[in-house]
Amino acid sequence: MSQAAANLSARADELERRMSQELDRLMVKSVLFVSGEHDPTKPLPLPAQDEGGRTRYFCMGPDPRLAPMPERPTLLDFFKYRFGPAAHLLQSAALARKAGHEEKVVLACLLHDIGNIGFIRADHGYWGAQLLEPYVDEEVSWAIRAHQVLRFYPDEAVGYSYPARYIELFGADYKPEPHIERAYRRIRDHKWYMTARLITVNDIYSFDPNAVVSMDEFVDIIGRNFRQPEEGLGFDDSPSAHMWRTINWPNRFL
Repeated sequence: MSQAAANLSARADELERRMSQELDRLMVKSVLFVSGEHDPTKPLPLPAQDEGGRTRYFCMGPDPRLAPMPERPTLLDFFKYRFGPAAHLLQSAALARKAGHEEKVVLACLLHDIGNIGFIRADHGYWGAQLLEPYVDEEVSWAIRAHQVLRFYPDEAVGYSYPARYIELFGADYKPEPHIERAYRRIRDHKWYMTARLITVNDIYSFDPNAVVSMDEFVDIIGRNFRQPEEGLGFDDSPSAHMWRTINWPNRFL
């Protein structure tokens, strides 16, 4: 074997060894994701050795089971590599654009459930707004936060009725909690009420499996209305950068 081939083989062996070590690292879900299945007041067992007595370490970086992200990830990279299926958001944004709404409304529809598909479902409007606030117009993030509340309250003047889908999901006797009712009264009198209401109007509660909408249709709108940090989402020291890092590295131990 030539020296060059031997060096190449050695590099390949070293790469395989390091990849194997990464796959051996322990992945631990956060307390939040096991609460309810496990009593959160009780400590979680944290094994440091496997059955053979071999020491194993916890993951403190990217999860090798997930597709690698670019060094400076963009919003589109998160949609491609970390977010769940986005057909609902794409259909909602397409409907808003077809209705002739301005770009900030289309963007709000495209991103309104970003919390659902990428982070946390409970209070998803609030989480999504906080995630996006440093990168979009204040009206857009406000509307995304407010749409979560407005979904439960019809506005016949703009053709929005209480979704029949919610009766199927939550039962006919579900009533929004008092804090939601208080938030609704505040939102109803806000100057940006209609921006948030248009998210619900263009929401898709029964998804069309035959509708095909490409993210490519919204790249220009994102480019004009989303402030992509040069350092990459998660590495720009914004107030929500840590949230993007959590989505990027969801199983990092600390």
